Amino acid sequence: MDISVIIPLLNEEESLPELCQWIGTVMAQNNFTYEILLIDDGSHDNSWKVIQQLHAGNAAIKGIKFRRNYGKSAALNTGFKTAAGDVVITMDADLQDSPDEIPELYAMIKEGGFDLVSGWKKVRYDSSVKKNIPSKIYNSMTSRMSGVKLHDHNCGLKAYRQDVVKCIEVYGEMHRYIPVIAKWNGFTKIGEKVVEHRKRKFGVTKFGVNRFVNGPLDLMSIMFVSKFGKKPMHLFGMLGMLLFMAGFAIAGILAYAKFFLAEYRMTERPLFYFGLLSMVLGTQLFMTGFLAEMVSRNSPERNHYLIEKELF
Repeated sequence: MDISVIIPLLNEEESLPELCQWIGTVMAQNNFTYEILLIDDGSHDNSWKVIQQLHAGNAAIKGIKFRRNYGKSAALNTGFKTAAGDVVITMDADLQDSPDEIPELYAMIKEGGFDLVSGWKKVRYDSSVKKNIPSKIYNSMTSRMSGVKLHDHNCGLKAYRQDVVKCIEVYGEMHRYIPVIAKWNGFTKIGEKVVEHRKRKFGVTKFGVNRFVNGPLDLMSIMFVSKFGKKPMHLFGMLGMLLFMAGFAIAGILAYAKFFLAEYRMTERPLFYFGLLSMVLGTQLFMTGFLAEMVSRNSPERNHYLIEKELF
């Protein structure tokens, strides 16, 4: 199969028929073999009935329905596990992503040698206050912190080689950082393509203000797990030793002043409490690293590494 199109959706019954017909037309014009995976993320409207009707008319359209709303990351991760196409393309169900971009995205993966190609909505039709300006701030911060230079990390229109989606796991709200996750899993050929952004035709946006809080926290989680997930002692142990040594040095200076310089009592100095606090925090951090290391060493995936090729 050439292409798997993964479309997570929530209450998009009006847009699905037009979207699937549009995708089918593009596939037929380019002689692609394909499947469309519609992941219903707990819709409360008639989206699932529409998916069933679409499947009855076209066997290439397949559906997966969640019992409740688990979020876009869960929908994408399920689609990634199910996809059978050589190239996997994700897009939103609201008709703001154009299926006409699919042939060029496919070519960039198959002929251009990219592992992942992310869309860039250079011209947007969103509210500048609600989405446009925050997106620019978010994308700039993500690029600086992760080293993955993209203009639009959160664009729903992306293309992947199949082995990329089979080697990464998306959970929580990590769908915003799929290029970052892919890079830290060894897929470094990440490209970008300017794509058309269309005005929403049906329904309402699922955007929420919690993105401003959850987004940075998720990015920090990814960075931490990627760097220290298999060696937590390297972080917690180092910080713990530095704090403990600082506190021990303070205690040593105060003890010297007490016994050899006839200074007043150690406990009357605020510095004494800073030293004590440093030693306590240092010990706690060291023990945290020690316990995290034990958990990591006993994890069934402690020696799970991505292998690009094998020779027998």
